[in-house]
Amino acid sequence: MALTLHGTRTSNTDVLTPDSTLDRKNATPLIINGDMKIFQRGTSVTSVTSNGCKIADRMYFEYGTLGTWTIAQSTDVPTGQGFKYSQKYDCTTADASPASGDYLLPIEYHFEGQDLQLLKKGTSSAEPITVSVWLKSNLTGNFNLEIWDRENDRQISSALNITSANTWTKFVKTFAGDTTGTLSADSSHRFSIGIWGDSGSTFRGGTLQTSWGAKTNANRAEGNVNLGNNTANELLVCGLQMEIGSFDANTIQPFQFEDVGTSLLRCQRYYHDFTAVLWGKMISSFGSYTYRRCDYSYPVKMRAIPTVSDILSTGITFSAQGQKETNCGFGTNSSNASTNAYVGGAKFDAEL
Repeated sequence: MALTLHGTRTSNTDVLTPDSTLDRKNATPLIINGDMKIFQRGTSVTSVTSNGCKIADRMYFEYGTLGTWTIAQSTDVPTGQGFKYSQKYDCTTADASPASGDYLLPIEYHFEGQDLQLLKKGTSSAEPITVSVWLKSNLTGNFNLEIWDRENDRQISSALNITSANTWTKFVKTFAGDTTGTLSADSSHRFSIGIWGDSGSTFRGGTLQTSWGAKTNANRAEGNVNLGNNTANELLVCGLQMEIGSFDANTIQPFQFEDVGTSLLRCQRYYHDFTAVLWGKMISSFGSYTYRRCDYSYPVKMRAIPTVSDILSTGITFSAQGQKETNCGFGTNSSNASTNAYVGGAKFDAEL
């Protein structure tokens, strides 16, 4: 299989020195699950017409009423790079004439502000960012890579130009440090990386914004391909990586593969589910009626108090009670004398 590398170095000063504190080859990856080996939600979902993390953990599908999609785990990956899976986006219902405000970013990664303080954003010492990603599509042309400071509504982009259809291509793009707009050191969604797939006219007609500035919608998808205009279209993505500093295809740090256990725990900060039996213990009894409760501790402290859904109850209906960032209770809102009352599973979501 042919592989293509893209990325240019602008000067000899772009490469960090060996003793730089930003030499991150052995550091924790800034992007969690960039190799797409954690799929807690499943391995395929069809008829997708909404936002959210659909299958690969932390990989957000940013959707604005443009087409219908199947998103699936794929074993089609770049040869010899160490990746096991990619994420594949198939257009199943086309939209060749999207409304002006329609948009599609098949993949978007969301950061907490506290995780990017090393960018020194909004200061005179702001650090450059290098993003690397592998793409494969039946289409040739530009997929715009967008960096968005959501807190200050500032944005910068670069075109990822696929020149060979149905061929894995590695892109390495460096973005200057932004000396305007600091990021809050908190657990809120402050910063994102996204790849445009398609859009309506609201997001086209300007000039691709390749320097930091206030977000202008007309510049964001200018020159982008139309991924949603034909059911033959597809996009595969893997190896999403972000580094601090200026690199090219030859100098960027090797992809930082985490062990499965570490990567899973980092993902479970944002989402996890369980399928087990939590027996409802009797907490009070009145005549023939018994009220029950069971407790569940999360595998890791979550980013925020999660939304609890899809509670599987047996014997009596349980609801989530007293949710915290570390644990949750399940209790009965009615009474039942059944001794076979338990919770068999639930989902916990604290995604950005």
